[in-house]
Amino acid sequence: MSRLGEFKESLRAKVLRRGFSNEKDLRSLVDQASERGIVEDSEAEMIHSVFELGDTLVRELMVPRTDIVWIEANRTLRQGLSLTLRSGFTRIPVIDENLDSIVGIAYVKDLARRVHEHHEAEQSETVGEHIRPATFVPENKPASELLKEMQRNRIHMAIVVDEYGGTAGLITIEDIIEEIVGEIADEYDQEMAEIEWIDEASARISARLNVEDFEDAFKIELEEDVKEDVDSVGGLLAKELGRVPIPGSTIDVAGWRLTAERPVGRRHRIGAVLATRIAHIADESSTQ
Repeated sequence: MSRLGEFKESLRAKVLRRGFSNEKDLRSLVDQASERGIVEDSEAEMIHSVFELGDTLVRELMVPRTDIVWIEANRTLRQGLSLTLRSGFTRIPVIDENLDSIVGIAYVKDLARRVHEHHEAEQSETVGEHIRPATFVPENKPASELLKEMQRNRIHMAIVVDEYGGTAGLITIEDIIEEIVGEIADEYDQEMAEIEWIDEASARISARLNVEDFEDAFKIELEEDVKEDVDSVGGLLAKELGRVPIPGSTIDVAGWRLTAERPVGRRHRIGAVLATRIAHIADESSTQ
């Protein structure tokens, strides 16, 4: 009998004998199997992650309120499709007045189907007319329980609310699964240099670049109120815009225009920002 077969028989015997009501014993058996080379280290880590998920709360895994990409219910279907395509998200929370009044979830496939079947609806109908009900969960709910509910009810996304009923964030089924299997990376995601100069008037910079490093490299000094409570260039964009930046989002600071470029990762956070000297943009416009 192979080592794997022996381990399976041992596990089966112990399960039958004791039922493994004691989690510590089962964890110990997994560690023994890993030490003997019967299971891979990565597999053992995954099994332990499943146990740990039972102690993990939704608020520890959610996308925080400040990182939510949302759209107003009165926006046209064309505007809704534009946002989904630019942001890279296929499901977007729809709000009435603010993030504490989420009225549903917009699915890009619903909006696209409606526009495809009725072209005039692109401008005449609103996103709010084509939403699906939102699922709300408390932030202190165990992630393992939510995973079971999402699988059972075929829910992909849930809105997380705090003790006062306000929106604390959102969570997807991938957020929970990632806690078990590790970060789900995109095959096209690559580490980029913090600053890559294109010419003397433009550069591509990482959204993670520290604000102070940005000031030093570009020989500028940002106003204190502009960079207050901000650590990165991506955070600077979000603060000035008043919402999560998506590709094409633009702000002007200290003589430079910052334009959000490609999103990276499963959560589609902005990874790169194009910085262009505003004077250079004006010079190009005057010569055209």
